[in-house]
Amino acid sequence: MSESTKAAPAVAPAPSHLEESHLDVGDFMGRVIDAYEKGAAELGLEADRDLARSLIPAGTGAMRDFSYIAPEIPEFIQANCVACMECVVECPDTAILAKVVKTDALEKELNSHGDAGYKEHLGQQFAKTQKFWTTYEKKKAEPGHFGIFIDPTKCKGCAECVEVCGSHAALKMVKKTDENLETYRKDWSVFKRLPDTPMEFVNERLVTDMMLAEKSLLYVGGAGSCAGCGEATALRMMLAATAFQAGKEHIGLVASTGCNTVYTSTYPYNPYLVPWTNSLFENGPADAMGVRARWNQKGWRNKKLWVIGGDGAMNDIGFQSLSRMLASGMDINVIVLDTQVYSNTGGQASTSTYTGQETKMSAHGKALGGKQERRKELATICMMHPETLVAQTTCAHINHFYKAVMAANEFEGPAVINVYTTCQPEHGVADNMAGHQARLAVESRAFPLIMYDPRKGERMKERLSLAGNPAMKDDWYVHPKTKEPVDFVYFARTEGRFAKHFDKEGNASETLLRSQADRLKNWRLLQELAGLR
Repeated sequence: MSESTKAAPAVAPAPSHLEESHLDVGDFMGRVIDAYEKGAAELGLEADRDLARSLIPAGTGAMRDFSYIAPEIPEFIQANCVACMECVVECPDTAILAKVVKTDALEKELNSHGDAGYKEHLGQQFAKTQKFWTTYEKKKAEPGHFGIFIDPTKCKGCAECVEVCGSHAALKMVKKTDENLETYRKDWSVFKRLPDTPMEFVNERLVTDMMLAEKSLLYVGGAGSCAGCGEATALRMMLAATAFQAGKEHIGLVASTGCNTVYTSTYPYNPYLVPWTNSLFENGPADAMGVRARWNQKGWRNKKLWVIGGDGAMNDIGFQSLSRMLASGMDINVIVLDTQVYSNTGGQASTSTYTGQETKMSAHGKALGGKQERRKELATICMMHPETLVAQTTCAHINHFYKAVMAANEFEGPAVINVYTTCQPEHGVADNMAGHQARLAVESRAFPLIMYDPRKGERMKERLSLAGNPAMKDDWYVHPKTKEPVDFVYFARTEGRFAKHFDKEGNASETLLRSQADRLKNWRLLQELAGLR
């Protein structure tokens, strides 16, 4: 894992993890990054040994500046904040972070600023919330001020944070100006200067608070993912939970070719603070088996190894490799970023694509209305492998996602976490809608939540839980306000990839109704396996 494949870059490893690297990190930062920042890399940089080995030091994405790419940026309205942390958790770019600060530390920072106007502004970045102020006062403990800060160099203006904040309305998008950008930069400097959140404010039973701990922030942003990317949020959350459990020094990643390897390794930038390597599209799990075997030889059985891949890499061309890894019984975790399409190569259909979905290679025309095959259910197939932990989840269901990842890290054997990851360009949805569409996918039975844990018993119904899905014993969840069944057609109306299946009166096509029947059949099968039917 100290060297990449010939085709793709790899993060330079920390010596405590892998064999010693000869990469001069200081030279790379000063020479290579500087040249790229100035736009002179192709003119002045020689082809040296480190470039030939495709090595990138860890966390270089922190030096990337995206402040020029969006016209708007979120603004914090502290009076409305309840410290739910959803904005921090769901941001795909580590562009919005939070801290809890005690009064003495805050007053020291405020008093260091002579500008009365800025001092007043800075005070408005902190809220006295029920969660961290009132509750602690009642316990006769020192309370904390909860602050939200936006990094203007990492924010891509997707407004996902505003969307997930919802009815709290503690965030709103405002137009960027030279003046407010300078204030955002100054605020971010203050955030970095303030002490880390004291651990007494990080409730280990409240999983949303994990990103208050500095040790959980192993994805620094600066990745070249699309604005609002559903995949990047999943990677951030997986790393946060794993770091919280195992620690930074006990994590390694093996990534199969896909969108994730492009936006996390666009030379010379990567967002990871842990050892990581790219493998080929079809053999990420096999690569990981070699890493795991070597780690076990060295006595590193407590280290957590994660394989990353999309639905194309895991459902399709790399499925045999995945199946072999699961059959091996090795202690390897897999996170599948399920976009239901080959996003990396222009949006071709995969076996994870829904019936009727329009994609490249399955266009909607007079003869055929998009993809005609049924979707292949990876989670169900993985459950049939011996003693394998399986979960199907979304980033919008924060508790379910974190519990799935933590269960995988605790499980001594293979584990697969299949995650619904909205791809805005290919799904035909707005940049801020990743979480909204993921929730709707669950509610409509398009992508049911699953937790399958072999430790729960010998029978399928003891091992399989559908907890978290609405109306678990019914065919369809009914919208509480409109009383309309939230079925697959309801879901399809909200996404561009199914737009051609509706006529001028809004009636669904025969193909889309067939797709809906497939989703219901899959849901009823899961109900039966879980002992609910």
